[in-house]
Amino acid sequence: MPPLRTYRLFISHSWKYSDEYVRFVNLLNNANYFRWTNYSCPEHDPAIDPTTQVGKRKLTEALRNQIRPVHCVIILSGMYINYSYWIQKEIDIALEYEKPIIGVKPWGRQKIPTIIQEIADEIVGWNTDSIIDAIRGWSL
Repeated sequence: MPPLRTYRLFISHSWKYSDEYVRFVNLLNNANYFRWTNYSCPEHDPAIDPTTQVGKRKLTEALRNQIRPVHCVIILSGMYINYSYWIQKEIDIALEYEKPIIGVKPWGRQKIPTIIQEIADEIVGWNTDSIIDAIRGWSL
């Protein structure tokens, strides 16, 4: 069998809603015949205060550095996204770098934010095979 490709992924998330993020990371980690590197920053760095101008600049630059090398960006499409400045910033950076965006419907729900419907290259359900197929299909 040929060696597996390692996919570089950024998973958009909110620090306030980390359970969904952790569940998604576990899903990818347990997928058969799939290797990936996580370019997301799952924990809040207390040294950066995102409510200050300096903190916003530092966090934006950190996001740019995380998104720039990835194959694609995954947006976990919980409804909280409508209220998150930072998730919108991640989307803007992904679009700026022309990174494919995969929207993942929230576990057990069908409704997703309009912005995700408009910008995602593909929207998939919370299903390992669908998610992996989308990543493989959209990775550059």
